[in-house]
Amino acid sequence: MILPADIEAVIEALRSEVAALRAEVVELRHENAALRAENAALRAENAALRAENAELRRRLDQDSSTSSKPPSSDGLKKKPRIFGSLRGPSDKASGGQPGHKGDTLRRVDEPDRVVEHAAWTCRHCRGPLTAAMRAGEETRQVFDLPERLVEVTEHRAAIYACAHCRGRTRADFPADVTAPAQYGPRFRAAAVYLNLQQLVPEDRVAQTMADLFGAARFCPMSLTHWVEAWARAFEPVRARIAALASSAPVRCLDETGFRVMGRNHWLHTVATETLTLYRVSKKRGDLPKDLVGGVIVHDGLKGYYALAGHRHALCNAHHLRELKAVIDFDDEAWAEPMRDLLLEAHRAVQEARKRGEPNLPDQVADAFKARYWEALRLGLSHHRKLPRLPRHPSNQGKTRRRPGHNLLIRLHRFKEDVLRFIDDFDVPFTNNLAEQALRMMKVKMKVSGTFRTLEAAENFAALRSIIASARKRGWNILETLTSQPKALVNALQN
Repeated sequence: MILPADIEAVIEALRSEVAALRAEVVELRHENAALRAENAALRAENAALRAENAELRRRLDQDSSTSSKPPSSDGLKKKPRIFGSLRGPSDKASGGQPGHKGDTLRRVDEPDRVVEHAAWTCRHCRGPLTAAMRAGEETRQVFDLPERLVEVTEHRAAIYACAHCRGRTRADFPADVTAPAQYGPRFRAAAVYLNLQQLVPEDRVAQTMADLFGAARFCPMSLTHWVEAWARAFEPVRARIAALASSAPVRCLDETGFRVMGRNHWLHTVATETLTLYRVSKKRGDLPKDLVGGVIVHDGLKGYYALAGHRHALCNAHHLRELKAVIDFDDEAWAEPMRDLLLEAHRAVQEARKRGEPNLPDQVADAFKARYWEALRLGLSHHRKLPRLPRHPSNQGKTRRRPGHNLLIRLHRFKEDVLRFIDDFDVPFTNNLAEQALRMMKVKMKVSGTFRTLEAAENFAALRSIIASARKRGWNILETLTSQPKALVNALQN
């Protein structure tokens, strides 16, 4: 028989056991919650590490074909250009194309010197030959440098003694003959050309002039003075180039770092098909303010959109490189259709130009734009489904986006600027005119390192503007540098 006291003891024991179990459950719940939080933190950390690893791998694998890095940065792991080219394979056979005239050395009608060669014995019967037996001639021409490349001209000014007053009168020398011994304008122009166009440093220019022209006493400091004198004399020509470039209907703009006095400055350029203008500035954001209307083609730097009164066009070479990176590294499905669309539209515009058409047919242009929107929708839908990237402490709370997402947003926001080349055939597909103008400036920095004064950098930019514009117009550089500035100003206008 169970007594009530025993029942109460059992109940109390059960209650104690239940309380213990409840406490254990609470403890397990707390432990479970802690494990869940730790698991979530580890998952977040793992996601962050994966994202960081992907970003670092992307940076490590990027080269000049998938980013804006210069080809010189590819180093020894540089890929063959033909396989990594954004242009893709051509349908033309290698070698000269049908109708190509070639650029072989051609004979001249009036040679500078003629050397006669005669034969005295018949090569068949070994009989003697005379001048009366001459039946014709065969000619060959040899193009070579004369033994003495520097011609010395002595100017002699007669001095007269007047029979009436016994005063002495000397004839006038030419205006540019001012010293007992000096270099002439073509010699000085050749030295300036080597320094500014071929980017040969002053000391090596002196060595070159001594080796080639026999100018053993040529002083590098003379070249510095000549560049300063040329820059002052040709300032009206540089100003005319600036005026024509500012009013051009389409210009390509770009900028690059430029070392002056050991500090970083910026070299800005405005380039058209026939003009190139350089300008040195202390700040990257000091963009040209004197441009008048028209279209400016650039790489999307925010400062360019602050220039009022212009239509804009974005460089699609940048977009193609970024799309290649998204295809190679991120494998996003929208990137390849977008790349193909841009390349096909560019080809269609080129073919229409060759046919002399002013624009693409409306249905063709509309089809390209429809494909553009379809690729954008595909890409934006893809990124909406992806989890958000963890915020980086240095981002100050800003939402991080994947490179492909950033590219999509830009392509969406500036759609008209990306596709402007379709509607306006005067607008180039890329900003290569400006980028090519700056490419040799990086070579200048590698050769010289820096300019010692701001004036020297400005003189270089001014004269390089004239030389680059002359080369685009097919002018002889030596003749350009020895011409009168007024004549060059008139030639630029024409």
